[in-house]
Amino acid sequence: MGKIINEYSQWIHDTLGLNPLVQYNIILTLAFIFFVIMFRFLILAIVYHRIHDSKKRYTWRKSITYTLSVIGILIVGNIWFQGVKSVATFLGIFAAGVAIALQDLIGNVAGWFFIIWRRPFNVGDRIEIAGHAGDVIDKRLFMFTLMEIGKWVDAEQSTGRVIHLPNGLVFKHSIANYSRGFTYIWNEVPVLLTFESHWEKAKELLLEIANKHGEYLTEKAEKKVKTAAKQYMIHYTKLTPIVWTSVKDSGVMLTIRYL
Repeated sequence: MGKIINEYSQWIHDTLGLNPLVQYNIILTLAFIFFVIMFRFLILAIVYHRIHDSKKRYTWRKSITYTLSVIGILIVGNIWFQGVKSVATFLGIFAAGVAIALQDLIGNVAGWFFIIWRRPFNVGDRIEIAGHAGDVIDKRLFMFTLMEIGKWVDAEQSTGRVIHLPNGLVFKHSIANYSRGFTYIWNEVPVLLTFESHWEKAKELLLEIANKHGEYLTEKAEKKVKTAAKQYMIHYTKLTPIVWTSVKDSGVMLTIRYL
C-alpha cells in the first residue's frame, strides 16, 4: 500500500511539479475543510431541531459560521506556514498581501467589523443609508441585505426588492435607524383652511382627534425616552399630540403632530 502511495505521489510530482510536502498539505487542508463542513452541518441540524424561532436560528447559524471560519483560517494557515510560529505574524503577512490587491474588499471587511462591534443596526432594524431604506434581513462578511421599502410604494411599504449593499458604505454615508434609541417617530398631518373658516374651532376638533387616537402612546414613549437617555442624549419635554398653527398664502395651516 505504501509503495502504491509513493508511486502515485511521484507521478503527481513529475506531472504537476508538486513535491510531497505540498501534496500532504493539500490533502490535509481538504480533509480539514470537509470536517468543518460536516461539523457545521451537524451542529446546525441539532440547533434547528431544538430551536424553532427563525431569528434565533439565524443568530446561531451566523455565530457558528463566523467561529468556524476564524478557527479554520488559523489552522489552515498553520498547515501551510509551519515555519511561522506566531499567529500575529501570519495574520500580518496575510493582511499585507491581501490589502494591496483587494482594497475595496478590505474596506467591506472593516465595515463588517464595525457593524459587529458598534452595532449601528441589527437584523430586523429598519434603516436608511445611501438613499436606500428598508428592513435589514441579513449581515455578511462583505455586505448586508435590505428588504426595500418606499420608492414607488406609498406609506413605506415593502417594494418586494432585496438590495445587497457593501459593508464599506457605513464609513461613507450616514445611517438612519428607525428601530434604535427612541423607537417612536413623529408624524404630521397638515390641514389647510381658508381664511374665512372658523380655524379656532377646527383646531380644537383636530386636537381632540389627536388626543383620542395618539395620547395613549405618551406613557409608553416616556418610558422609552428614559431608557434611551441612558445611552443617548435624548430629551423631549412634550410627547403628547399637538396642533401647530401657521399662516400660508392661501389660508391657515393646522398641522397635527403626534407619535
